[in-house]
Amino acid sequence: MSAILFGRSVSLLLHLACWSSCQAQLVPAIFSFGDSLADPGNNNYIPSLSKANFPHNGVDFPAGPTGRFTNGRTTVDLLGEFLGFKYYLPPYLAPSTKGSAILNGVNYASGSAGILNSSGYLFIGRNPMDLQLAQFANTSAEIKQILGVEAGEKLLSQALYWVNMGSNDFLDNYFAPFSPIGNLSSEQVNALVLGTYEQQLTRLYSMGARRFGVAAVGPLGCIPFELTYTLAVNGTCDQTVNTQIQSFNVGLEALVNQLSSQLSGAQFTFLDAYTIVDTIIQNPSDYGFTIVDIGCCGIGGEYRGALPCTPLATMCDERTNYVFWDPYHPTDKANIIIADRFYYGNTTFARPINVFELVTMQL
Repeated sequence: MSAILFGRSVSLLLHLACWSSCQAQLVPAIFSFGDSLADPGNNNYIPSLSKANFPHNGVDFPAGPTGRFTNGRTTVDLLGEFLGFKYYLPPYLAPSTKGSAILNGVNYASGSAGILNSSGYLFIGRNPMDLQLAQFANTSAEIKQILGVEAGEKLLSQALYWVNMGSNDFLDNYFAPFSPIGNLSSEQVNALVLGTYEQQLTRLYSMGARRFGVAAVGPLGCIPFELTYTLAVNGTCDQTVNTQIQSFNVGLEALVNQLSSQLSGAQFTFLDAYTIVDTIIQNPSDYGFTIVDIGCCGIGGEYRGALPCTPLATMCDERTNYVFWDPYHPTDKANIIIADRFYYGNTTFARPINVFELVTMQL
């Protein structure tokens, strides 16, 4: 590892080591919207085939299997640590997420959810973005009831809004069997998803959101699931899928910039998950990885990508060697790097500003 990368890693480890004592919260709350990349356990409370509240998931998380689709923490968990939060955001659907428990933020993310209501249909139950926004409206009203309207609106305007959506609109909709949008061209699908997303983000703004971190879709053509079902040779990524996602991300960044200029008092930033994950895959040794195409925990084929992590699945011995935890999701170690680039990164990874700059700027 180069001296620069080594120094960066030491800096990051020191930051994590002093998480609980080095700083106060930089924002009063975080409100998280997304899919299984951010779900802290909402799908535990709905009838869904998309669940992770059982081993080997959570093997490295202090509370064990909580419903997080990884061995440890999600990216939004880690961003909360960077921002000085002492506790992870509670899932909206947990019975205890009420009263004072909502004042530091809530996580609405749901495994298999998408921007389109139809996305994730093969998994039955999920809470799509439209429903997550309705849930946030309930939280917003409760916050104003607890704090009073003026103080509640101030908290909502100063909070960070984390949005990690889009993967399932392709992976579990457009690319899936019997898709209701499968007859559309790639350009039409991008236009449909981006048009819907614009309405949703504008709606979130109308409910008081001002600081938005919007994550790009990662290189889905490289995940173990896709490698397994395309019968990839030597872990070669599916470039047809990746080209579609890259085109979508170009449109998403343009949308983020458009909303920043159009919505008074708001600041959006585009967090380039595609470039971050692709950089790790192309240069694994720079980041301490040795395996970039096999899920640490999964079932099926050489990539362990056919079925997700369950107690019956094979789990790798050295999780820190793996980029992917299961057929779809990063490991805790990979999530640390992704969150670090979102939070501290230059414009290669976060544009026009990173998350630290987003939460410390005056609006």
